[in-house]
Amino acid sequence: MNNQIITLDVRDDIRNGREPFSKIMAAAAKVTPGEKLRILAPFEPVPLFRVLENQGFSHTAKPAANGDWEALFTRIDRGETKDNQPMPSERAIPEGAAVEIDARGLEPPQPMVKVLEALTSLPPGACLDARTDRRPLHLYTHLENRGFTAETKELSDGSFLTHISRR
Repeated sequence: MNNQIITLDVRDDIRNGREPFSKIMAAAAKVTPGEKLRILAPFEPVPLFRVLENQGFSHTAKPAANGDWEALFTRIDRGETKDNQPMPSERAIPEGAAVEIDARGLEPPQPMVKVLEALTSLPPGACLDARTDRRPLHLYTHLENRGFTAETKELSDGSFLTHISRR
């Protein structure tokens, strides 16, 4: 078993108003089974727990004496669960299906996190329709970097519908 720990300190990024999500996802992509990714943040990174769980990580988190947080994510084997059922994030979505998510009522960056999290389990051929309160301007670069395209339109109720598909 590999005991390597990769440490990523995003405290300065967050304190200086920079979004560290892409940096975290890039680091997570390099972690192999048995390795760990340690995230140092100025708050408990709760949004990352589910996102990285969907990518095959378990986690623990604890506050530091100075008020910052340390979250430790361990890459686990993405095989089957104890009862031989597929992991929840791997349950089949039919090819060509349109998955819909509603990210309205969430404060930034939560809508973006919710959309990117949903994309982690999107099978080839499926697309995602995301409803948000705002035009998701910061999402577009993340989508492009992951091989997706998006088209957003404003709806009559003032919300936005973003249709996302693979290139």
